[in-house]
Amino acid sequence: MINKMKKAIGVLLIAGLGGLSGAYVYSLYSTGDLTSKNISEKQNVSFVNLPATSQTNLTDFTKAAEMSVHAVVHVKTFYTSQMNSQFGNPFDFWGRQQPRQQESSGSGVIITQDGYIVTNNHVVENADKVEVTLNDNQSYTAKVIGTDPSTDLALLKIDEKNLPFIPYGNSDDVKVGEWVLAVGNPFNLTSTVTAGIISAKARNIGILPDQYKIESFLQTDAAVNPGNSGGALVNTNGDLVGINSAIASTTGSFTGYSFAIPVNLVRKVMDDLVEFGSVQRGFIGVSIRDIDSKLIEEKGLKQTQGVFVAGLTEGGAASDAGLKEGDIIQKVGNVTVTSTPQLQEQIGRYRPGDKVAVTVLRDGKQDDFMLTLRNKDGDTKIVKNEEPLNLLGGTFENASQDEKSKLNIRGGVKISKLLAGKLRSAGIQEGFIITSIDKKPIVTKDDLESALKTKQGGVLIEGVYPNGMKAYYGFGI
Repeated sequence: MINKMKKAIGVLLIAGLGGLSGAYVYSLYSTGDLTSKNISEKQNVSFVNLPATSQTNLTDFTKAAEMSVHAVVHVKTFYTSQMNSQFGNPFDFWGRQQPRQQESSGSGVIITQDGYIVTNNHVVENADKVEVTLNDNQSYTAKVIGTDPSTDLALLKIDEKNLPFIPYGNSDDVKVGEWVLAVGNPFNLTSTVTAGIISAKARNIGILPDQYKIESFLQTDAAVNPGNSGGALVNTNGDLVGINSAIASTTGSFTGYSFAIPVNLVRKVMDDLVEFGSVQRGFIGVSIRDIDSKLIEEKGLKQTQGVFVAGLTEGGAASDAGLKEGDIIQKVGNVTVTSTPQLQEQIGRYRPGDKVAVTVLRDGKQDDFMLTLRNKDGDTKIVKNEEPLNLLGGTFENASQDEKSKLNIRGGVKISKLLAGKLRSAGIQEGFIITSIDKKPIVTKDDLESALKTKQGGVLIEGVYPNGMKAYYGFGI
């Protein structure tokens, strides 16, 4: 009995000491008396018991889905390409290549009641025919109003009225962590809705080949797959905040992240295509760099927020306004910019001739400058899209001043778009700048038209690609 009492007393003493020790440790946590090795003290964190989330507090996606699904369309595109014959010979008995009808598909978003539809440029690029199918299965042949490879956007139009549409939201107000829905037609599965959050903003993933590209994507983990391109990214109110454009994947299918063009940029591009037929891009005339550890060490920078001005274009908007190499651009208007994609997106919302305030850090002090933006030719003109010169399956534009300077050419005519025709069959690629035909210089579109419109027999075309590679092509007309 005595032994049992001793054991019981021992147990009680141990329990008491344990309780006192626990209380002491708790008091240290609660009063902040732990040593500096304690992480919680360093973070000065207070722990709070949160109430359990009830079902009624969960985000409801049904309203946004219902509002958007009827305004997202299925876009089918048809192409005529050259193919090998049944026996592996690409030519028929008369030496002609065999045509083949190909089909592809994507998505689009109705943005007005009278049938304007936004989609991706890569969805409709080079298409001979574009067909749009609504959520109620009605189909229409769509007209391509205009395209913009620099943002991967295109504007379509169908002849219909009183259509459901998705109103523009404000992509500047979108927050990382905010719920969004992706609506589209993945794998030809029409009217598909997936949910996720905004994972990041102003992402540049290097997928657009255009020289003047703007990549400032909204990144989301909402599932997006082939066929979703051109579809809607909407917030929980059903407002359009982006146009789905790309995925990050090693398999070709969704593996966790997708990317959408922010709607504030979409809005500007669509307005330009309706009003002018082409996008009016304003340029500030600087070469820029993100501020990273290498640049900080190289330039001895003390400020790490903003975009570094690495060079200026003579006679450009920035140079004329008084900016200098080494300045750090921190704001465009009232919008803070911390990366090159953000700066490009903000400037990309303006047209040539627009006046834009930028805030610059120089020698540790902030200063504001008013810039008058230029077009790519260095002036402030707004140029409406002329009827494109369409010869041999190509549309053309004069080489820009930047292209002429970079490639050291006096002039030239760039192939801006290729459809089925002689040029494509000869192996010429989009972006090729024609500098001579049959050894005669080609400086402008007028020269090109004169050289080709009445041409018969063989023709020799010489020119250069944007990367500087020269090329020669010969074919019969």
